[in-house]
Amino acid sequence: MHVTPLVWLVTLAVIAALFVFDFVSHVRTPHAPSLRESGFWSAVFIGIAILFGVVVFALWGPQYGGEYFAGYVTEKALSVDNLFVFVVIMATFAIPREYQQKVLTIGIVLALAMRGGFIAVGAAAINAYSWVFYLFGVFLLYTAVKLIIDHNKDEGTKPDEGRIVKLVRKVVPTTEHYDGDRLVTRIDGKRMITPLMLALLAIGFADVLFALDSIPAIYGLTQEPYLVFTANAFALMGLRQLFFLIGGLLDRLVYLSYGLSIILAFIGVKLVLHALHENTLPFVNGGEHIAVPEISTSLSLIVIVGVLVVTTVLSLLKNRSDARKAAAVESPETEDVR
Repeated sequence: MHVTPLVWLVTLAVIAALFVFDFVSHVRTPHAPSLRESGFWSAVFIGIAILFGVVVFALWGPQYGGEYFAGYVTEKALSVDNLFVFVVIMATFAIPREYQQKVLTIGIVLALAMRGGFIAVGAAAINAYSWVFYLFGVFLLYTAVKLIIDHNKDEGTKPDEGRIVKLVRKVVPTTEHYDGDRLVTRIDGKRMITPLMLALLAIGFADVLFALDSIPAIYGLTQEPYLVFTANAFALMGLRQLFFLIGGLLDRLVYLSYGLSIILAFIGVKLVLHALHENTLPFVNGGEHIAVPEISTSLSLIVIVGVLVVTTVLSLLKNRSDARKAAAVESPETEDVR
């Protein structure tokens, strides 16, 4: 896939313009977005991402178009998992709803910038050392197991500010009070950072940890840095709107972590198979390539979408079943009272 510097510059300019437009038109004036507003703009940004995928199909062919869509769907699913952490952060710092948009938007922009660095490092490592795929694959398999363990362990635990925020509180003067949507304020002539800034730091650090999972995952679907970056950019774009749109529904997606674990494990296996196929390590098969089956992009896309659909449907069915059981328990009690 040949991507000229001009295409890179135009792509970066369009993505930056979309973020600027989003900030100026929706975030600059603090307000709590309605479900209608969040739903409309979430659909708009998803539509833009799909339109970009069509452009990739038209310019570079179905192989790269399929890789983009597989990467985009995976990153979007992982970004939804990020929303669970964002909800906890907002609750921890008691961020007023009308100020949450600013924190999320700036945090997402910083996240994309940091992921750009991860993507560049990953591309350089893959080009220089083919055995990196072994590391990515094993790391994703480890992450898949850890995701399930942490999901079961974290149930019922209280939210915590995190070590980074606690360190900032010790080093930098902070205040517990908000000053509108300002990140820095003055109290008695002294500059202090507000809880809004602390929440922004927490979101930024959380996304660095998420990037450690998402970047190896998408490199398991495509080795093209351009597709890796754009899939990440369009997955993060509209994440703020999605936060307000499905914030109340996140608790109902009880099986999402299991679905993401399956997806990460699947991509981890795919990376290990690819590493074996491209093997150059002298202590593995004498440094010779190993003839193993490789997983196609089309199969990857089918598995990823299929797992997400199944886990979502099962989550909704479980919620409906729990609601019926709760109603059945309450019904006899009501009859006894009568």
